[in-house]
Amino acid sequence: MLGNLPTFASSEDDPTASPPAAGARPAAERLLLLLKTRGPQTAADLAAIVGISAEGVRQQLVKLAEGGLIEPTAEPRGVGRPAQVWALTAAGNARFPDTHAELTAQLLRAVRSELGEAALDKLITRREAESREAYAALLAGAADLGERVARLAAARSREGYMAESRAEGDGFLLIENHCPICVAASVCQGFCRAERDVFQQVLGSGVAVERTEHILAGGRRCAYRITPPAPPAPPARATTPRPRRRPS
Repeated sequence: MLGNLPTFASSEDDPTASPPAAGARPAAERLLLLLKTRGPQTAADLAAIVGISAEGVRQQLVKLAEGGLIEPTAEPRGVGRPAQVWALTAAGNARFPDTHAELTAQLLRAVRSELGEAALDKLITRREAESREAYAALLAGAADLGERVARLAAARSREGYMAESRAEGDGFLLIENHCPICVAASVCQGFCRAERDVFQQVLGSGVAVERTEHILAGGRRCAYRITPPAPPAPPARATTPRPRRRPS
């Protein structure tokens, strides 16, 4: 049985670090982290990332599958036999921390039952204000939108969201590979709405934040497309009225 998995919160916890030093995280846990952060992978892909033999990876994958933590699927890849791709099961996803999930969910249901929906909305609004203030302080002084998104991703990782950011097109992508409040959010989806609103407020005026993937909607992760403000339209050219011709 694998021990409890720590939160993937910084580059120091990077599961792609290879090869592992003595006393480092066991290979099975590194494979689980890779499947969590990168999605479904073949045994060959995983072996290339972690720096151990493909046969060694396959042995670990079989053990994880026997424990119900991962499962294989066949994925067509052009001509030839389909590739065997491995992905986390619900039990595998449950190995990542959920911040006292069930207790939180029970408390939220109790608030809704005893105090009403308005009281629950008030709690969410309070949390939203506190998050907005904390993130605004962390993002203050950032040179540009890219740095603000990177700082936000780092803050979210420290909170357990296993977040990362990258440039995409003319904007950026903020990816959260884990949701430590998933159970609470499933009880009250106002948490998800509030988080998206906070991102939009702290990233700057005119910045658009669109959720493109959502764990609660069945996605593997939550992802947000972040688009900078549109450049201002050029000023209209002034036209000089043509003088009227005087009748001859």
